[in-house]
This record gives sequence, C-alpha cells and structure tokens, in this order.
Amino acid sequence: MLVLSRRPQQSLLIGHDVVVTVLEVNGDTVRIGIKAPADVDIHREEIYRDLQKANQDASTAQPGAAAALAKRMRAREDDQPKTDG
Repeated sequence: MLVLSRRPQQSLLIGHDVVVTVLEVNGDTVRIGIKAPADVDIHREEIYRDLQKANQDASTAQPGAAAALAKRMRAREDDQPKTDG
C-alpha cells in the first residue's frame, strides 16, 4: 500500500485521468473530491462489497430478491449524512 500525506486542496493522480483532492480535514473525518471519467465506477468500499454480494445473491435469487435489495439500498442511502455538494 502506498501511503501519502496531503493537506486540504492538495491532490493526487491515479493513472492519467483520476484526480483525488483533499477538500477538508475535520478531526478524524476527511472529505475528498474525485474527478474521473464517467465510465469509471467510484464506490465507497462498503457499498462496493454490498454490490458484489448482491450480484452473487442475484445469480441464485429467489423471487422478490431484487425488491429486497432495492429496499436495503434505499435504507442505507437514508442513513447517510446529507452533503451540500
């Protein structure tokens, strides 16, 4: 794992077209901004893992599984703090 130190408004590049910028540091919370092409998927790790599990479950899905997943995803979104951007 590469470990870098950055201050607010400083960035790092991933490849040629992904830019990650530190927007704010407040206690143990860091807000970051990510610029990437539209075809690059960006997910928080826990959401990515949920999607992977959902894809595995869908391959052996029972009737109603898609509706149950949608309900879980909406509940997770409702639990997330709202941002101004």
